[in-house]
Amino acid sequence: MLARNPASHATRRHRGASAVEFALVAPIFFLLLFSIVDFGAMMWANLTMQHAVREAARYAVTGQKGLDPNQSPQRYRAVLEKLEQSSLGVFNMSNAQVSTWVNGSSQPSGAGMFGTAGDIVVIQVTCNWPLLTPVVAAFYKPTNGKYRFSVAATMRNEAF
Repeated sequence: MLARNPASHATRRHRGASAVEFALVAPIFFLLLFSIVDFGAMMWANLTMQHAVREAARYAVTGQKGLDPNQSPQRYRAVLEKLEQSSLGVFNMSNAQVSTWVNGSSQPSGAGMFGTAGDIVVIQVTCNWPLLTPVVAAFYKPTNGKYRFSVAATMRNEAF
């Protein structure tokens, strides 16, 4: 009979133990990793939309009209286009809804939604950001697994 080498037998056992340890730890590690990515994406979407709303509000209060692709004199279309362009795609991905207030009263969408010279304008955008990780999405069950947030900017219209 051939004698077995005890060192090679122990090495094989350690290799198997490492594979089992990895199989136990890997799901927790990847869940934590993807959760961190999800929270990072949520903060990025929030900051990006805050920037876009600030840009659109600044565009609205200066009375500029030249952004509209059809060269239409409709100021509200130009402002909404500026908001969409500044959002880096977050506006469309999150099904954003825009609300405006002029001097404290809500304005319907249309030509007067950004007021006239001297008015205080508030532009608010409400977004529903889709989440990647099911465990993180479970914490947002009331909003169907989406991170719901609102951003706003307040400015006074310039004389134009």
